Amino acid sequence: MNDLVESSWEEALAFFEKRFGDGLDLEGILVLIGLQELGKGYVALSKDQKIDLLHVAVCTLLEPYGYYSYKGLDEDGWPHFERNTKLPHLKAEEQDQLMKQAIANYTRRVQLSDGSM
Repeated sequence: MNDLVESSWEEALAFFEKRFGDGLDLEGILVLIGLQELGKGYVALSKDQKIDLLHVAVCTLLEPYGYYSYKGLDEDGWPHFERNTKLPHLKAEEQDQLMKQAIANYTRRVQLSDGSM
């Protein structure tokens, strides 16, 4: 991972750990972002809904890159997205780097907007 992405990731990780405690990993942060974007507070989720929650997080994170467009909420209040373009084939390490960079960018946007989460 290049130094700029690593530094941005460390800042984003510190942002989340300050609010939610130490020991978070990439998937844990995706869950938190998915919950934030769902906007329902704490709710019990089925296994399928947890997978949907991760999808909401990934779509939200990749929307600024042009991969997805937000389409609105469904009748249950879940965000929906449309894929604009197919993601390039990436190795696992490259996927992690993209998601870490996207999380760092998301975190900066959250801090600039109101700092909550």
